[in-house]
Amino acid sequence: MPDLRNRVLTTVQAHGIRFIRYLWCDNAGVIRAKAVHTAFLEDYLNGRGVGITVAQQALPVMYDAVCGDAGLTPAGEVFMRADWSTFTPLPYAPGHARVFTDIYDGDEPWGHCPRSFLRRAIARAEEAGWQIMAAFENEFYLLRPGESEVEPVDKTVFAQTAALDQMAPVIDEITEALAAQGIQVEMVYPESGPGQFEIPIRYADALTAADQQIAFRETVRAVARQHGLIASFVPKPFADKAGCGAHLHLSLWRDGRNWVADMSQPRIISSEMGAFLAGLLHHLPALMALTVPSTNSYKRIRPRFWSGAFACWGYDNREGAVRVPRPDQHRPLNNIELKTVDPSCNPYLALGAVIVAGLDGIAKGLTPGEPLQVDPADLSEEERRARGISPLPSELGAAIEALASDAVLLEALGDKLSRSFLAVRRAEWEAMRGMSLAEEIKLLMERY
Repeated sequence: MPDLRNRVLTTVQAHGIRFIRYLWCDNAGVIRAKAVHTAFLEDYLNGRGVGITVAQQALPVMYDAVCGDAGLTPAGEVFMRADWSTFTPLPYAPGHARVFTDIYDGDEPWGHCPRSFLRRAIARAEEAGWQIMAAFENEFYLLRPGESEVEPVDKTVFAQTAALDQMAPVIDEITEALAAQGIQVEMVYPESGPGQFEIPIRYADALTAADQQIAFRETVRAVARQHGLIASFVPKPFADKAGCGAHLHLSLWRDGRNWVADMSQPRIISSEMGAFLAGLLHHLPALMALTVPSTNSYKRIRPRFWSGAFACWGYDNREGAVRVPRPDQHRPLNNIELKTVDPSCNPYLALGAVIVAGLDGIAKGLTPGEPLQVDPADLSEEERRARGISPLPSELGAAIEALASDAVLLEALGDKLSRSFLAVRRAEWEAMRGMSLAEEIKLLMERY
């Protein structure tokens, strides 16, 4: 701790930091912060946390009012404790830095803390001898504010170079700001929607991957705003244009070796990875309440939308919920991709639940069935039934009820977090399921 303490103090002085933002992400997937002035930093380096009301984990996306049946009220205080290893100056906000936090109730991690839940899931994996590496792969829109509605910054199609030319200053600044925070960008390309981009980043250990997802969303939105633009991570901001996913790439590691590929057949998944994948498919209807958790998410989850609308998997099959990417013929498999994920999720909850589901598949020796190498929507219902392929929930309400019945995920979340999360999402479902797309987007554009 002394070395870490000195690094923080040296960085504060070198960068002229005035405020340190204590970040957390709530049950609605909204990123929030309280900023501590560095004149009082010594107090906080000595372990003092930043207080928030327990009601913060009972707030739905619509407003700052406590939803019912969360088991939380405005009475009570918990404290955000900084994980000082994540302390970083913000290149897009001179004089400000941020640090990720775990929320404590007294001397114990708070039962409603999403980051603590992910820590528990990682510990489960380690107890079973596994390390999880992950990366979220985000799609987002760059939009110009208009008098009555927003408009995409261009009218290009997938990978059209004109989009890169037009938005080069914004994209360059985004990637430079990410690099300054230690987030390595692997690629940038225009996506299918006009004004839509995808920026895959390098994988990391599971906790870092979730932290990086928060930093990514914050950075893209902040840099876009400085250019007079709106960066939108809303899953389906336009009825007639492509949606925005946050595909989750995962790999299993043991003893320093990637365990995705079969050692004897490096272009086939290992039995362990197959069991992990089978666990994802088995729990996916319930997982969706955590990985695609907004009412708007389900306007994206449709057949033939490359979004994973069926519980199936395949090698390089972009219509299955799980794709196993095959690199060139000289390299073994190295990850799987869960497509049924979008940026409205709380990444700590989504990734933690995915880890738990996959580990359950390994523990029970589940098998994923044969890989599907065609579009599942092209099969008849009888063919899908014969292959064990089922359509996934088409609305948030169904995913919520699936989670409420999933004993494995509920046990992992714990009584407190499962109760508050389900309460928040049920409140959102009841309030928003009758909204028009325009009403929904007007609300969600400010949140994601």
